[in-house]
Amino acid sequence: MPGRTLPTLTQAEVKSHNTQKSCYVTVGTDVYDVTDFVESHPGGPELILKYAGKDITAILKDEDSHKHSASAYEILEEYQVAFLVNQKLALNGEAQKETAGSQTNGETTPYVHPRTGMSCEEDLSKETDISQDYKQHKFLDLDKPLLMQVWFGGFSKKFYLDQVHRPRHYKGGASAPLFGNFLEPLSLTPWWLVPIVWLPAVAYGTYLASEGFENKLSLAAYWTSGLLIWTLVEYILHRCLFHLDEYLPDNRVGITLHFLLHGVHHYLPMDKYRLVMPPALFVVLATPFWKLAHALFYWNWHMATAIYCGGIFGYVCYDLTHYFLHHQNLPLWYKELKKYHLAHHFLDYELGFGVTSRFWDRVFGTELPTVVKTA
Repeated sequence: MPGRTLPTLTQAEVKSHNTQKSCYVTVGTDVYDVTDFVESHPGGPELILKYAGKDITAILKDEDSHKHSASAYEILEEYQVAFLVNQKLALNGEAQKETAGSQTNGETTPYVHPRTGMSCEEDLSKETDISQDYKQHKFLDLDKPLLMQVWFGGFSKKFYLDQVHRPRHYKGGASAPLFGNFLEPLSLTPWWLVPIVWLPAVAYGTYLASEGFENKLSLAAYWTSGLLIWTLVEYILHRCLFHLDEYLPDNRVGITLHFLLHGVHHYLPMDKYRLVMPPALFVVLATPFWKLAHALFYWNWHMATAIYCGGIFGYVCYDLTHYFLHHQNLPLWYKELKKYHLAHHFLDYELGFGVTSRFWDRVFGTELPTVVKTA
C-alpha cells in the first residue's frame, strides 16, 4: 500500500465486512480489503470467507493448515485500506493519532479508496518511487517503454484493470516512455495543437454548410444542436468505450488497446502530453461520426455538415477543458468541475464520466459525490 494517510476502523466495523461482496481481514492493527482476492486464493475462497471480518495472524503462521510464501505477504500489502483501533480510541482523536503513528495526520482521517489507493486530488501529483512501485505491484517499470510491457506482460484483465486505475506520477509530470522509439513523438500532444488543427477545419466546414442555408439562424440552430449532441457523445464514449472495463476481452490485444486508448491516462493522469487526443487518433474516431451524421440526415448534406461541425467544436471544448481541469488554476465554476473530474481519477473511476458537465451523469445515475468521506 502506498505510504499515505489511511483511515481507522473499529473491530465492529471490520466485522461488518464479512461477505464475499465485501471481505475485510486484519493482521494485528492492519486492515485489508481482500474482496478482489477471494476467488483467486490458492486455498479456495471458503478459507478466506471463514475468517472474513476476523484476524488472520494465526492462520497465516499455521504451516500445517496452509503455507504462505513471502510473495503472499507482498500481495497482502497491496490490499491494506485502514488501521484497527478499539472503540475508545476511535472516539478520541488524540489517542487515535497516537496509535496510528505517522500514518494519520491530525483531526480528521481521510478516506482512502481501496482500489485507487488515494484520498485526495493532491495524491495524483505525489512522486512515484519507480523501483519500489515495480517491486511491490509487479506491473510496469515506468523507466522502460510501457506499451511492450503491457503487450508481453501476460497480465489478466482483472490484474491489469486493478493496476491501471491506481494512478502513478512520473518525474514531476514528465511523460513516461510509451513506445521507446521513433513513434514516441506521435504519442505526445501539446494542448494547443487541438485548436490549431481543428478550429480552422470547423470554420471551413461551417462555411461549406452555410452555402445551403438562406436563413443563417437555421444554420446556427443546427450547428448548436450538434454542439449539444456532442455532450451526450462525450458521455457515451467515456463511459462505454474508454471504460469498457467489464466487457474488455481478457487477452493482450484487448488490454493493450485499452491501455493506448485510455488506460495510460488513468495510469499517469498528470502527464501533460497525453491528456488531449492525438490528431491521428481523433481522425480514426471522428470518421464514423461523419458518415453517421450524413446517413441520418441524408436528405440535406448542408444540414448534416452543420450538425457535425457543431459536434467537432464541442470536442475541441472538451479536450481543452480536460487539459485545463488537470493543469490550470480555474475560475470558481470550473474549480467545482475540476474537483469533480479529478475525483473520477483518485476516488472512483466507475462514476463521474462527464468532463465538460455532470449533466448526463445526473440523467443516467452515475454522478460522483465529491465530498470525500472520513473514517
